[in-house]
Amino acid sequence: MSQNSDRRARILLINPNSSVATTTMMVAIARSAAVDGFDIDGATATRAPQMIVTSDALDAASVEVLEIAQSHEHACDGIIVAAFGDPGLAGIKATIKLPAVGIGESSMLAAAENGRRFGVATTTPLLEAKIDALPEALGLRSRYTGTRFAEGDPQELMRDPARLRAALAGAVEACIAQDGAEAVIIGGGPLGEAARELQPMFTVPVIAPIPSAVARIIRLITARATD
Repeated sequence: MSQNSDRRARILLINPNSSVATTTMMVAIARSAAVDGFDIDGATATRAPQMIVTSDALDAASVEVLEIAQSHEHACDGIIVAAFGDPGLAGIKATIKLPAVGIGESSMLAAAENGRRFGVATTTPLLEAKIDALPEALGLRSRYTGTRFAEGDPQELMRDPARLRAALAGAVEACIAQDGAEAVIIGGGPLGEAARELQPMFTVPVIAPIPSAVARIIRLITARATD
């Protein structure tokens, strides 16, 4: 989308978690990361838990994410799947002729830039296998140092922002000091605000997934418009 175009490009951010408050927060972060000429709207799943914390819930969310994408196909120029396991993204890419990215893949590609070794800090130990599968699928396995989990119940941490931030900071520190990560991703859309707060606390890059996805989808939409 050219800067001179009268038409603004529309990006649809799909929240696979069924929390409207989380969608509002993620859309606000996405809008703050966008550039002129791009509008971002949110859509919220209704059949998933408020916070996806298990592999089964992540798999189940894929169906509804694809349905939401298909229902908005003619009203947007690109799609962001805003859960870290990227549920439904493969189906969107296979069936919809629009640029689409996930916050998981986008943040890993950003973290691995310039050959960096990267880790993930997050709150959901039951999703470890799903997280580990992402760098494998992206061809980044050799750069991935693993995932560290914040101490505490994921749902309880989300209800206490200060405790969440402290617990995630401990996980980031473990990624750096114990695993040798040169960049650390905060793994989760609902963790978007914590990711921004943690960035100034460390000397290595702390990668926030939502801005990573926004930058990537804008590049893809722009490239498509200039083809």
